[in-house]
Amino acid sequence: MAFGLQHTTPEPLPGGRAHRCGDTVLAPVRDRPKALWLAGTMHALDVPDLRIARPQRARDGRWIVAGWAARRYLDGAPEHRHDEIMLAALKLAHALTGLPRPKHLAARTDPDGIADRVAWGEAEVPVDEAKGGRWFEVLAVARRPVGLPDQVVPGDLFGAVLFDGDAPPGIVDFDPFYRPAEWGAAVAAVDAVAWGDAAPDFLQRWSHLPEWPQLLLRAVLFRLAGNALSPRATAASLDGLRAAAAAVSEIL
Repeated sequence: MAFGLQHTTPEPLPGGRAHRCGDTVLAPVRDRPKALWLAGTMHALDVPDLRIARPQRARDGRWIVAGWAARRYLDGAPEHRHDEIMLAALKLAHALTGLPRPKHLAARTDPDGIADRVAWGEAEVPVDEAKGGRWFEVLAVARRPVGLPDQVVPGDLFGAVLFDGDAPPGIVDFDPFYRPAEWGAAVAAVDAVAWGDAAPDFLQRWSHLPEWPQLLLRAVLFRLAGNALSPRATAASLDGLRAAAAAVSEIL
């Protein structure tokens, strides 16, 4: 095999897409530009107190072969350790400071890519009232300018950080956006309240972060728009977002 795994037996991992082959994980690539950017970035990334799943090149030096990419296997599983996920988001954002905006972001047409622009007022797309549009309409009028610099930031870490006892949190993958550094933590906080059983006052615990109310607002608008645009949205996901939206409204 191109990644030198011919003497191992693939073992499906939870989710059904990726397969473990010894100390290596093979996963199909859905978004080639993102996968190439992520491989190059994570290969060079060094973040204290975080475990990074290093990408592995094929024998000929390529990151992707026949639609598959490889990375190092990390022990652990997602857990609702919300404060640690928040810290991981902030540490990862700090490590990404100074990177140029990934070229593939401008061409994104997936639900999250569109929802990001809608949340920040850079695009106008109808948000279905039955899928969160009512809360979006109510909250969007509270948007104010955010005076923080944009940078590469992880915007979807909830459920993607691996924990293994006392070992540092593990980062296997992340979805890059170009927003203020603390916005990724705001998305993780909204997700924790919406879908991770965190109490609404969890949002207040991180109020020391700069521009926190406005970043929380952009985060919940991002999730509401993404839910409305996603074909996989469920009634349960919307119920969680309603709870998060109500909690954010109390902070604004």
